[in-house]
Amino acid sequence: MTVQIKEIIKRPEGRRLEFKQELPGASDLAKTIVAFANDAGGDIYIGIRNTPRELSGIPEADLLRTEEQIASIIHDLCAPLIVPDISIYAEEGKYFIRVQIHRGSDFPYHIKSKGVKDGTYIRIGSTSRLADEEIISELQRRKRNLSFDSESLYDYDPSDFPINSFSQQVKDLTGEELDAVALIKLLLVKEKNGKLLPTNAFVLFSEYQSRKVLFPYAKIECARYKGISTDIKIDEKTIVNQIGEQPAEAFKFVQRHIEQSSVIEGVITKKRWEYPMGAVREVLRNAVVHRDYSLTGKDIKVAIYDDMVEITSPGLLPPSIDFQEMDARQSDIRNRVIAPIFKHLGIIDQWGNGLKIISHELKSYPEIEFRWFEKGLQLQIQFVKKNYKHEVSPELDLLMVAKELSTKLGLSWDQAGTKSGQLIDKIYDKVATGWYQIETLLAFAATPRSIKELMNLLSWKNRTKFRNKFITPLLEVEIFQMTIPEKPNSPKQQYFLTVKGMAFYKLLQAQSDTPE
Repeated sequence: MTVQIKEIIKRPEGRRLEFKQELPGASDLAKTIVAFANDAGGDIYIGIRNTPRELSGIPEADLLRTEEQIASIIHDLCAPLIVPDISIYAEEGKYFIRVQIHRGSDFPYHIKSKGVKDGTYIRIGSTSRLADEEIISELQRRKRNLSFDSESLYDYDPSDFPINSFSQQVKDLTGEELDAVALIKLLLVKEKNGKLLPTNAFVLFSEYQSRKVLFPYAKIECARYKGISTDIKIDEKTIVNQIGEQPAEAFKFVQRHIEQSSVIEGVITKKRWEYPMGAVREVLRNAVVHRDYSLTGKDIKVAIYDDMVEITSPGLLPPSIDFQEMDARQSDIRNRVIAPIFKHLGIIDQWGNGLKIISHELKSYPEIEFRWFEKGLQLQIQFVKKNYKHEVSPELDLLMVAKELSTKLGLSWDQAGTKSGQLIDKIYDKVATGWYQIETLLAFAATPRSIKELMNLLSWKNRTKFRNKFITPLLEVEIFQMTIPEKPNSPKQQYFLTVKGMAFYKLLQAQSDTPE
């Protein structure tokens, strides 16, 4: 254990790991225990300070008492029964306790006194959070060894959801006809009391117009942005095809917006994508196959920036999957109807091969960094250019200035070029400012002006309010500069446009010249 703790102590807190300098309060400890049991399990190390990370230790005289307290808290506060492994270790003369919680099977685990609804916790990143009804339902399905996509819909008939596109896809890829027998075999429909009922998976493979009442977010939102932020969108696409077609459509969007270069290998010239496209394809497939369709209000998002491709999918990683061990064969199927169908169609490879494909592809792209995050109840994957240097074009820089100044002034950039959008000065009950007034102010400040001159231009009387509302924001975004910057409060101080300010003034003029 000596070597292992030195390595473990370097790891960040996360989904399966937590450090405590001393025994936490009973309620906090119970929440963490319950969250670990509901997820992938985890370890709590007591006697290790988190910030800064170091072995602080537990006094030897307190070890047995602390161990007994932990066991009592888990037994008295948590339900159903959780049996932890509690071990005492010594390192460099200091003692610490490891509380190991195994992944449970009798879900949902919860705080006894609060009950299932108000006492069920899950692990999200390095925090333990109260589960909502959707998560509790998923835990209950997990206990019954069921998946959301396999559940039947009792109030609907299969004929309510046309599957023409999916039927054609099955025929094209397998040569098979998707008749009633095949639908039952694939578990897309189930027979209950002599009636055929569609499952959630059946609906997801149907046309969007019929399924959007139940699954409006079973789609992929794709966007290509200019630069490294979401300020300017170049292109976008909403993919609402039946889910069997979604990965390919999203992949086409990515291909359309990234570049290829020529690489000479011996005497052969080959084309090379700027990203490992085999890995990107695999992530897109996994995003559709393994997303959590029980989470409402969340769709898959594909965002392409100048420096990276980012794919976000609803649902956390399945408990047994670990991106730290990508070369190991790992498989944990969330959607037990959808995943086998994708495999039957040849869209995904053999079980457990996905992460190995991604790892293999990345080895040929040392210039690309693979990152993954669990944000909220979503998994986000990024392919990032390690050596990307961000250079802001003058046009983009001005638009970023416009956005920042809009926030500071409380205006909408969409109203630039109009005489609307004025604010009200509550003290004097008069018009304070809109983009029209800002344009007038900038034109006047082409030559140095005192604050009194600027106030008179816009009929203002309160110097402090005027300075806070106009002068300070314009200085902060470098549109204004001072004639005496080393003495900002000088009575002789004047303000005038910077080079950037002149360019921004021209941008405002161009907006004014644009027909509404």
